[in-house]
Amino acid sequence: MLDLPVPQPRDPRNGQRTGFSYSRFCIPALAGFHGKAIYLDADMLVFGDILELWHLPMEGAKVLIQKEVKFGDLTTSKPGAPNKRINQSAVMILDCARLDWSIEKIVADMDNGLYNYEQLMYEMCILEAADIRTSVPFEWNSLEHYDDTTRLLHYTDMYTQPWTFSGNKFGQLWFDEITRMLGNGSLKLEDLSKEVESGFFRPSLLRDIRYRSRIPKLLHFALDAYNRRTDAAAGFVAHEAVYRAKKEREQAIAQYLDLTLNTRNQPGPSLEEH
Repeated sequence: MLDLPVPQPRDPRNGQRTGFSYSRFCIPALAGFHGKAIYLDADMLVFGDILELWHLPMEGAKVLIQKEVKFGDLTTSKPGAPNKRINQSAVMILDCARLDWSIEKIVADMDNGLYNYEQLMYEMCILEAADIRTSVPFEWNSLEHYDDTTRLLHYTDMYTQPWTFSGNKFGQLWFDEITRMLGNGSLKLEDLSKEVESGFFRPSLLRDIRYRSRIPKLLHFALDAYNRRTDAAAGFVAHEAVYRAKKEREQAIAQYLDLTLNTRNQPGPSLEEH
């Protein structure tokens, strides 16, 4: 996962929402401004051949992003979901040879008021409209939805991601992958235990790994309820570090706005002072 040291904007309202929000804009430079690259968020399962993304035609564009959002009326009704799904840059194909992005300049332009976080991340305002092509199918960024056409499942709602919440509708798909990786040795049980001990994974996860596949699916709802109770009793807080950072950012924003307002309200120098 990309989590690079990047400059932080002066205005905390433009600060990163995750540790890797701005890392995606470093990819062309990391590639030496050569060739193409595919960017994916970390909270995903890929079921299709990634070459399908690679071979999507650029047709003169510099960046390909998601075409549309489907099933919003279904997925926004679940606990912890946003009120609205929006097109996003969680999956991007980048023509690195034609993207002269500099993260230092991008942040400096934000500091100079040319745009804000939302315009950068959701509108890709650092590009001209002709440079962006919305041709990545929803099936390659399927937000909290899975069916037989899904190529990539995105567990985008942090509140219900299967490693922090017991009861995600499509959590079994993640468990199937974990079981496969444990079986072939590409993942070790002690690695998962370390994540639990660090507070990144829920304590009940290890129980799920051991017993979920042995329990009839009709009883999974009871297991989920039991897991949630035991996680709460253990004091587990999903994404505690992320939400702590969010609170700190909100406090920094309030202080920044107070300072800005106070500065504007200070009287200017009198004529005698000139």
